[in-house]
Amino acid sequence: MSVRLFSASINGIDAQLIEVEVDSTPGLHAFNIVGLPDKAVQESKERIASAIRSNGLIPPSAKHKKIIINLAPADIRKEGPAYDLPIAVGYLLETGQVKFNTEDKIFLGELSLNGAIKPVNGVLSAAILSKNLGLKEIFIPTANTGEASIVGDIKVFGVSTITELIEHLSGIRPLKPVKYKIPGPTVSKDDGEAFRLIKGQETAKHALMVAAAGGHNILMSGPPGSGKTLLAKALADLMPDLSFPEAIEVTRIYSSMGLVNGSSLMSERPFRSPHHTTSAPAMVGGGTNPKPGEISLSHRGILFLDELPEFPRHVLESLREPLEEGVITVSRAAGSIRLPAKFTLVGAMNPCPCGNYGEPRANCVCSPMNIIHYRKKISGPLLDRIDIQINVPRETATTTHEPMSVKKFNEIREKIASARAIQLARFKNSKIFTNAEISYRNIDKWCQLEPEAEKLLQSAVASKSLSFRAYHKIKKLSRTIADLESSELIKPQHVAEAISLKINEKLLGEGN
Repeated sequence: MSVRLFSASINGIDAQLIEVEVDSTPGLHAFNIVGLPDKAVQESKERIASAIRSNGLIPPSAKHKKIIINLAPADIRKEGPAYDLPIAVGYLLETGQVKFNTEDKIFLGELSLNGAIKPVNGVLSAAILSKNLGLKEIFIPTANTGEASIVGDIKVFGVSTITELIEHLSGIRPLKPVKYKIPGPTVSKDDGEAFRLIKGQETAKHALMVAAAGGHNILMSGPPGSGKTLLAKALADLMPDLSFPEAIEVTRIYSSMGLVNGSSLMSERPFRSPHHTTSAPAMVGGGTNPKPGEISLSHRGILFLDELPEFPRHVLESLREPLEEGVITVSRAAGSIRLPAKFTLVGAMNPCPCGNYGEPRANCVCSPMNIIHYRKKISGPLLDRIDIQINVPRETATTTHEPMSVKKFNEIREKIASARAIQLARFKNSKIFTNAEISYRNIDKWCQLEPEAEKLLQSAVASKSLSFRAYHKIKKLSRTIADLESSELIKPQHVAEAISLKINEKLLGEGN
């Protein structure tokens, strides 16, 4: 009689329930797996046979039976070694070597030849799926229990060998479910040293503070050696730790890619800095079976693109949808997936190919056409989606600036954390976490301007011929600046500062 038990397949970052059916008939020995398995799943037959034999159980080759394994639904391609464990348990169940109720259990794990169970990808998504479907128990490798235990209302059992699992299922030596351990408070290792030791650049530092407080995108333009890369990397020091819902979102993505490294929950925001030779599929996600790219790995964190105009135009243009929507839909012949991509874009660029255009102490050797061509690599629609656009001038070696004190840096971080707390309270009943995520549907509700502030903004929009998107960007920037000052209403000075951060005449113009 055939038996059935459950496993899970990872599609993008989401899990889908897979039914593992095992049946056998008398005849010459055969062990076949059907249901669109890839090479790794097909090769599991040898791993399973060796693991079962090594643990003193009867392997498939010892029986004169034709064994067939069906992985349903059959139209979904099954990838990876996570099906080793459910197939092995299903075979042992069908041959009567173990007996238990399969209806409320799910299994994932890779088997080694000696029966040890190795970690697999996507366990957090599988645990979330199990909870949503009402399954009560999940059996996974011991190394994966940290991430799976985050999900409540489901018993998580970590198993290290197939013998240990069989003894538990048979009631010989029951295992204890793993409980989630709340991580202790994280402490900054260097007290913001990367940010504090940058001398000068006070305007850029303030812009970074606004960007960190509201999750706003920022573009820095300046000559080589002005500190743009240092400033971008130092932004990570200002970003607050992930909240619990944000941490689950980020951990799911990294779990699906096998990048969790044994930790239970990610607390630090991701910082990704792909090279300018990165392809579009690597940036937005893709492959034969689509997987997350750099923008999804930057979710709730920072995506730093150094030398922005050096990136291929089509790669930069692929950022337009995720910058606006916070998600990316990747369609391939094998299927379509929807991936989260709510990241803070940090771009750095030179004003011209040689980098000295507009510098009073250096000569630019670029022709006007070269300068225009260089700047045209970044399209207007993409620039329109970047909230903060600032110039970063080159500091001289003779300029004397004292490093920022730890006390002052902590005050800045507390100010940012307070602004983030205001936003979390404001967006409590929505899926929004920062001001940058406010959409046109609710911008009037959450970005209320004083009459004088509204007049100032409309005047700027009319005089600069700004788009409605730029109008909304300025309102959201004003909202963040007001939050930093704990102001409920947006005042004229908040709008004036937001306009100065958004509109960069030197960057957009062809002259100084």
